[in-house]
Amino acid sequence: MSTKILTEASGSLTSAYLIEAIKKAGFFSVASDIDPECVGRYLAHDFIEMPFKDDKNLWEKTLDKLISHKIDIVIPSLDETLLGWAQKKEEFLQHGVHTIISNPQTVKIFQDKWLTFQFFRQAGIPTPLTSLEQKYPLIKPRNGRGSKGVKITSKPVHMDGMVSQELLEGEEYTVDVFCDKQSEPVYIVPRKRLGVKDGKSTGGIVVNHPQIIKWVKRICKQIPFLGPINIQCFICKDGSVKFVEINPRIAGGMALGFAATENWINLIVDHFIFGKSINPKPIRSGMKMKRYYAEVFIP
Repeated sequence: MSTKILTEASGSLTSAYLIEAIKKAGFFSVASDIDPECVGRYLAHDFIEMPFKDDKNLWEKTLDKLISHKIDIVIPSLDETLLGWAQKKEEFLQHGVHTIISNPQTVKIFQDKWLTFQFFRQAGIPTPLTSLEQKYPLIKPRNGRGSKGVKITSKPVHMDGMVSQELLEGEEYTVDVFCDKQSEPVYIVPRKRLGVKDGKSTGGIVVNHPQIIKWVKRICKQIPFLGPINIQCFICKDGSVKFVEINPRIAGGMALGFAATENWINLIVDHFIFGKSINPKPIRSGMKMKRYYAEVFIP
């Protein structure tokens, strides 16, 4: 039977590329979401309705569903449950389910913007000045995602659960990275975001940027990552680079990273499941991506 690969948040606007990548790689795609009528249900080979994240029996129910559907691999992408997947990774492996996620400590650091700032400073990685007090104009939730809750203001703000950050001027880059079992970055694909809506990339271009690549290699030597991760940084007006955050998971805009290299689903299966070595292909710098809405008709 073909390897069954489960993806999360299959109702999101960027979920389709991952479902299609699994199918193109020749594997069995299983979408999942809390919404039984999400669009991913009609794109994948199979669908699992997931329990709500605040369900007290969330992980017991999740494991039961993974076992009953004979899931081989999970590729987590939902920030709210990312740490849980990391914490349950070894337990689930005992039931034959491989979870492609970094260790819990890595996930915990990069889901918290204050801990992320502390990591960058201690590792000598350039990053914008950040404070738990309202010292800087950019205000963000410590544990937020996308642009939700982010504001630029000089007015007093209740800072419980928030950080303030130096406002950067320059060009924003996103870096798609694929790390092997030893946290070696097999692929580092910097891309300039040509369009963003609600924190999601709607367009981009792959850029060969040696300075970004150098720093990403250094980051990956300082803390272990596994599989696909997503790094955000700015090239400031003076030419310096500053790193803002790391998402230790697959990301919605990674469709461009896949297209500029190869199908990372094959890498996940061949390397993490079957232990094969990876021979990286040349990165196609200059490749652009544009996104558009598409329809799914259900008879």
